[in-house]
Amino acid sequence: MPTLSSSAALAAVLTVDQMYDADRRTIAGGLPGLALMEAAGWAVAQEALRWLRHLPGGCPGQRGPVVVLCGPGNNGGDGFVAARLLAGRGYPVRLALSGDRAALRGDAAVMAGRWGGAVEPLDPALLDRAVLVIDALFGAGLSRPVDGVAAAVIDRVNALGLPCIAVDVPSGVQGDSGAILGVAPQCVATVTFFRAKPGHYLYPGRQARGALVVADIGIADRVLGDIAPQTFLNGPALWALPQPGWQDHKYARGHLVVLGGAEMTGAARLVARAARRSGAGLVTVAAPEETAAVYAADAPGTLVAPLAGRGSFRALLDDLRKTVYVLGPGGGVGKKLRRRVLAALAAGRHCVLDADALTSFAGDAETLFSAIAAASGQVVLTPHEGEFLRLFAADGPRLHRARKAARHSGAVVLLKGADTVVAAPDGTACITANAGPDLATAGSGDVLAGVIGGLLAQGMGGFAAAAAGAWLHAEAGRRLGPGLIAEDLAEALPDILGALR
Repeated sequence: MPTLSSSAALAAVLTVDQMYDADRRTIAGGLPGLALMEAAGWAVAQEALRWLRHLPGGCPGQRGPVVVLCGPGNNGGDGFVAARLLAGRGYPVRLALSGDRAALRGDAAVMAGRWGGAVEPLDPALLDRAVLVIDALFGAGLSRPVDGVAAAVIDRVNALGLPCIAVDVPSGVQGDSGAILGVAPQCVATVTFFRAKPGHYLYPGRQARGALVVADIGIADRVLGDIAPQTFLNGPALWALPQPGWQDHKYARGHLVVLGGAEMTGAARLVARAARRSGAGLVTVAAPEETAAVYAADAPGTLVAPLAGRGSFRALLDDLRKTVYVLGPGGGVGKKLRRRVLAALAAGRHCVLDADALTSFAGDAETLFSAIAAASGQVVLTPHEGEFLRLFAADGPRLHRARKAARHSGAVVLLKGADTVVAAPDGTACITANAGPDLATAGSGDVLAGVIGGLLAQGMGGFAAAAAGAWLHAEAGRRLGPGLIAEDLAEALPDILGALR
């Protein structure tokens, strides 16, 4: 893997095993594990203090205690440190341990020895007068469902609506997938260390974590060069948008073609507007002759090419200035669209394949993948969950499935959702975390396809264009908020692009 830029290194997301590796390398480099644990517990205590200052009954000397829930591993060790530091500031603290104190090992046992207070067994009744809970029960590597008294305690935290701060991840959240194993507390904040994990950004774990604090505990960024992470938080640190020069002309910024359908004419029109707003030099809607007037009446800056006869689409492909094709939105499922997708791929054009273009290969995905393997252009597939399942197997969590699909298909795969994942065939992937629920509206995906196509037209690579498109689309939705409709999204792009430039 090439050396990460400083900005990309900051956006790196580590798997559970990679984080263990970062710890091991740091300790081998001379920083003791006890120092790492002390720093981690200090970061948790600082976040707890921030919340306590604003909670009724949370001041030193007042009645309600902070309840620290500790597990038998290093997460529990972090909890012992946080408990000691909070008690040292005068806060009443009750500490409960899952398991036997005598069974603690390593750094966690040392930190337990430094705790001067009582160690109580886990019991939901401990929570009845609590003002704040610190969840240090189970870490990100949990592999089985939380059950027994630990599950009862977590259920009680949720039932009482207690503010809860998680150490590393909320107990029950699997760090690599975001899956909830059994039960997890609904936290107001989660304090993790060095770098976030996929489960912090993937649902449903993301919904349980609250605000995410990534604390520096002394691990140096240089360990990333040895770990070689392939997962990142999507954002401007990962990609650079095209910067127009004073000598540019419209053809220098690319000519995009979107295939318009005979019935759902709005889809291609949304694609066209988004592609133009994202910077494409020219945009042509190729539409059935009988509906060409509908497209021509939409926007004066969009070109329209009527398709009359079987060879008309081929004639568009023969024009080498038309470099990017967005196929599928409102295109109509069937053999005609299949033929056009395969023709565009064979012609070496960059392609964004969405919606009907994907569904048209349901049951025959290998034909599409073979065509992609032979193609010389960049190819981006943008399925939602339903379209994904028409082409790929449903095995494993989203990040794993997107990576596997990209490797199998040979295309960049953008798996849409509240936690959109973009994956490249080489395993590089990013998670988009700036989207809000207001994007769930008709036509939103068409705008996304248009933005990606517009960026491809300006020379961005497939992964970068898909990642940037997903982030820009999500950012537009975040800024617009409640009441947005798909038509608003493209109009929000100039301000966002201007701020980035």
